[in-house]
Amino acid sequence: MGMRFAAYALLLGNLIIGMTVMGPAAMIPQLTADLDVSVTRAAFLITAGAIVLCIGSPLVAWITNGIDRRRLLAVSLAMIAVGQAGSALAPDMTVLLVLRVVSTAAAAIFTPQAASTIAMMVPEKERPGAISFVFLGWSLAAAGGLPLIAWSAGMFGWRPAFAGLGLGAAIAAVFLWLSVPAGLRAPPMSLASWGTLFSNRLVVMLIAATGIGTVGQFTIFTYLAPLVAELATATPTMIAVLFAVFGISGFLGNLAATRAVGRIGAYSTSIACFSVMLAGALVFAAGAGSYAVMLVGGALWGSGFAASNSMQQARLAAAVPALAGAAIALNSSAIYVGQAGGSVLGGVLFDAGWLVAMGYAGAAFLVVATAVIR
Repeated sequence: MGMRFAAYALLLGNLIIGMTVMGPAAMIPQLTADLDVSVTRAAFLITAGAIVLCIGSPLVAWITNGIDRRRLLAVSLAMIAVGQAGSALAPDMTVLLVLRVVSTAAAAIFTPQAASTIAMMVPEKERPGAISFVFLGWSLAAAGGLPLIAWSAGMFGWRPAFAGLGLGAAIAAVFLWLSVPAGLRAPPMSLASWGTLFSNRLVVMLIAATGIGTVGQFTIFTYLAPLVAELATATPTMIAVLFAVFGISGFLGNLAATRAVGRIGAYSTSIACFSVMLAGALVFAAGAGSYAVMLVGGALWGSGFAASNSMQQARLAAAVPALAGAAIALNSSAIYVGQAGGSVLGGVLFDAGWLVAMGYAGAAFLVVATAVIR
């Protein structure tokens, strides 16, 4: 029973982290209007956060590897709570950007260390399913969190949305402290440990596929709200529905992957996730201008969005069990590098008015990622 509550607490923490990291994408219309900034300037909140996360995730894994996991993860969520509450009061984009950097520095700790924490608590054969379950929090962030943020920001403004995230992070910190056992620590890491990771071909290929695929996804995802508004004249409600369809599909896809991995293995499940994600991105790109077709593409794409990364984490944990936390941290870093790169590429295309090309550019990166993952 104790392990089950701990797993739910880690899942809840990932839900908050996912909403914190991806949340600004659902607030871009309100941020641009209220703070009088361009779409690409508002989207820089995601880019800047991704840069901090890509550097911080492996660095924090190295520095904090021997720290009690309960304390480390609870403090991470508490720092996020403070950062989000402060963001709700930010007077301008500059202050908001600084608070974003602080919050994402704390977020860099959570997801990889949550995965390594649950891996310490279950038998080896149960680790892929347990890691995938904990990562369902990210799927739920996309399924319910982003639509809720998009709706609340549209109805009440972006400040209450940030305040709600701060409250959620505080609640998650308390739940985690009460449910995760004390004394969980990983062995300290040496410089040689990093050499071991980078000399492992499978580890390098998995991390490369993660980064390339994420560039493709965030070329589109960062600008999803203004993109659909421009191409399909979508209303705020229609945009919230698209986020919801994308997220619900992601949750169901991750749930299906959690069940399938025990039967067909992490490799086959991973191939299926990347393939369906690619198919969805292609449908989304080809359907530019038709809200209904873009909705179908979003549903297909979303079904592999979170599940693909769950399988990446499970395969990395299996490839280097003793260094699972560091390997997953590197994978998280690749995600954030991809987010930053995709946001920049999408911004260039958006500013140039090449809105239809954005979908095909994102799909092209997913083609490469799918080839690498094989």
